[in-house]
Amino acid sequence: MMTYADLEREIDRGARPELLRGWVLDVLDDVAEGRRPLLAVRHPLGFTCLPVERTGADGICVHAWPADPPPVRPTTSTMHSHSWDLLSHVLHGTVRNELIEVTDATADPSWRIYEVHSRGDVDEMAATDRLVTAVTATVETHSAGDSYALRAGGFHTSEVDAGEPAVTVALGRTTPGVCDLSLGAVDGRSHRIRRDRCGAAETARMAREIAELVARG
Repeated sequence: MMTYADLEREIDRGARPELLRGWVLDVLDDVAEGRRPLLAVRHPLGFTCLPVERTGADGICVHAWPADPPPVRPTTSTMHSHSWDLLSHVLHGTVRNELIEVTDATADPSWRIYEVHSRGDVDEMAATDRLVTAVTATVETHSAGDSYALRAGGFHTSEVDAGEPAVTVALGRTTPGVCDLSLGAVDGRSHRIRRDRCGAAETARMAREIAELVARG
């Protein structure tokens, strides 16, 4: 079993992608055969998350965007920032990250910032007093074999092309004192949303489908 540090080192070096791919395939096989008791989560931003491991501040996930994802209808927007530094390696397909520049703007704001507090499968979207504008600063495209990092607190969106599935292995390390944030309507209010957690049989089916994509590269 590779640890967070092992995976981080392999992704940073980029010298042995077959080792990383083999580890992910072993994990997916364990999930498909019920040897690893985890349940997939359909994320509100349109991808499926397999939460492989969480140890203290460190988390390891496999993320998969289906070829025909359901329409993404977040209650705020797709523009968000993490409370953790993200290091991700693309195993299949292409992921496009738009890095968003956010500026405080009390006079003519476009968005309100919402804090996201997650408790189990429930996300509490807490409207703050901070009003901002947002523009795309940079667009980055990453294909199979590429790695990328997103710093904690940096606003962005992550998308795939319609009809093209993608799979990544994602490492997250929580940054103390940083909160998950999302941009939402200026006149919006605090609210709660529940994430859609799959059952064991559906999780196993998804693991097999994701493994087929990873094996293709």
